[in-house]
Amino acid sequence: MERKTDAIEVSAAVQGYQSQEGSPGINASPAEHGAPEWVGVDNGTGLGRDQGNRALTVEEIEESKKGWFAYLRTRGFWIVLLLGQVLALCITATNTFSGLLVERGTSIPAFQTWFNYVLLSLIYTSYTIYRYSFKGWAKLILKDGWKYFILSFLDVEGNYFTVLAYRYTNILSAQLINFWAIVLVVVISFLFLHVRYHPTQIAGILVCVGGMGILLASDHITGSNGGDISRGNQLKGDLFALVGATFYGMSNVAEEFLVSKRPLYEVVGQLGFWGMIINGVQAGIFDRASFRTATWDGVVGGYIIGYTLCLTIFYSLAPLMFRLASAAFFNISLLTGNFWGVVIGVKVFGLSIHWMYPIAFLLIIGGLVVYFIGKKVLGEARKPWLGKNQEGGVNGVGTARRRAERPNAIV
Repeated sequence: MERKTDAIEVSAAVQGYQSQEGSPGINASPAEHGAPEWVGVDNGTGLGRDQGNRALTVEEIEESKKGWFAYLRTRGFWIVLLLGQVLALCITATNTFSGLLVERGTSIPAFQTWFNYVLLSLIYTSYTIYRYSFKGWAKLILKDGWKYFILSFLDVEGNYFTVLAYRYTNILSAQLINFWAIVLVVVISFLFLHVRYHPTQIAGILVCVGGMGILLASDHITGSNGGDISRGNQLKGDLFALVGATFYGMSNVAEEFLVSKRPLYEVVGQLGFWGMIINGVQAGIFDRASFRTATWDGVVGGYIIGYTLCLTIFYSLAPLMFRLASAAFFNISLLTGNFWGVVIGVKVFGLSIHWMYPIAFLLIIGGLVVYFIGKKVLGEARKPWLGKNQEGGVNGVGTARRRAERPNAIV
């Protein structure tokens, strides 16, 4: 991330904290974020200014290229498409490491995730303190800590209940229930963030869900759905999966809202800080028995390190996806994770690829393309809750304000 970009984000953040009383606050007024109504510098592309050399607003840039496929012809579309698959691979890698840990006799889902929150806090909380000073960070905790506590709680519980569900139900049931997260994200965004979905976006989501359905059907045909339901615990597992999907959906929308208004390092740092505490307490309560019976050796340590690094990369890149696209696109992008899991499983676990898998993968990718067919040139980077010219949001990497102000920037 460029130093200049950091300075821009911090400037908006500091202004948001230093009110007349000197206390921090997330919901700073548009004026406290500067005057972005006229944004843009001429970088030689002509995208930031009109023929009279007047800076263009975000709204004017959005209206400059109309029609179907406008966003598909931009660099931003290919970035979010690629980013979605990187995130799917990260999730697949963490699932692979979890499977390898179970094979070694180590099943400690809450405890192994704790290291991720610790690493996130070490990286991003430390940087936040460097940017704000310890006093500024303490004001952030006192004023806005409760908001980040809620975000972290939703995230931790989403992880916990989803992993717990697989102990009682099969993969087919759990994956079908996880579709509820997509539905919940769409509904919450529509009701509370005033997001209005284009018909092609709904069509794209349905196409992706259809592709996932083919993946699940192929798993059912090959008998690879897994899960021990002989003890009559499938209902319990399904309920856990439903609770996990609900927490995931709410946390995704909450994080999208927060990263649109605050610097990335602040949001991720707070997520790691509070997640470390919440997850640590939960692991101490529920993972004690598993911890005592787990296998501990160098191989297990290596798997935990790999799991932590992949999950930390995932948590670092997800906020960028929320800025460039949305929580809805984030969730449907992750549907390809099953395909990547089988690809990796061919080498790691000796799995075989059913002929329906490539078809399902292409269908999901096709759905991701359909999702953006009707979107304008800025795609979903322009958030409706931030105002016409995004004056209510931060000017940072991946935001519509930055893309209007710096047309040559990659993101």
